[in-house]
Amino acid sequence: MRQMQELRAEARTGTGKGPSYRVRQRGLVPGVVYGGDGTPENVAVNARELERHVETGTFLTTLFALDVDGKKTRVIPRQLQLDPVSDRPVHVDFMRLPEGATITLKIPVRFKGQLESPGLKRGGVLNIVRHEVELICPADIIPEFIEGDLAGMEVHDSLHISHFKLPEGVRPTVDRDFTIASIVAPTSVIEEQRAAAAAAAATGSAPAAEEAAAPAAAPAAKAAEKK
Repeated sequence: MRQMQELRAEARTGTGKGPSYRVRQRGLVPGVVYGGDGTPENVAVNARELERHVETGTFLTTLFALDVDGKKTRVIPRQLQLDPVSDRPVHVDFMRLPEGATITLKIPVRFKGQLESPGLKRGGVLNIVRHEVELICPADIIPEFIEGDLAGMEVHDSLHISHFKLPEGVRPTVDRDFTIASIVAPTSVIEEQRAAAAAAAATGSAPAAEEAAAPAAAPAAKAAEKK
């Protein structure tokens, strides 16, 4: 399970472009905390500290103890705005997660058992249908990833969500056994099969053409006999 991280912030006053610009000039990133039983709260987060968490690639699925002037609140990031030129954070939204809360998140998919897959050993290719799966998770049980086992899988075998062991209380948002990945034949094999099928079709069409031409020739021969 993902560990809760700490993030420092301070309360801020004023909204709009002017106050937000002045906040950024101080090396902070403006943000909002909402949800739960409280009213929305304007905050400012240390820019360097925020960037460090964003660079992990798991920022939007990480729980934080947001320390606002000494008062800690459990939150999770819900939206992050980046500058289109510098690619640095310019605004962040956090949602409060009280006890017993659940949240819907996209969780990354990983795989193991590649060396134990007969299909991959024979040159098959892992076709990943979903790199992330949307899951409903209790706030205290947010998995870093879910892992599928490829051991024993042959070419044309598929791995469905039912093959993944999800933590207790975690469930997919989609109520069906959807495909996560499959092992497909390599491109060279597919091309050979297509070429063979095309050759067989071409060979099978030649006799048909001869048969189609035969009835037309018969009346002409009979006409010659009458003469």
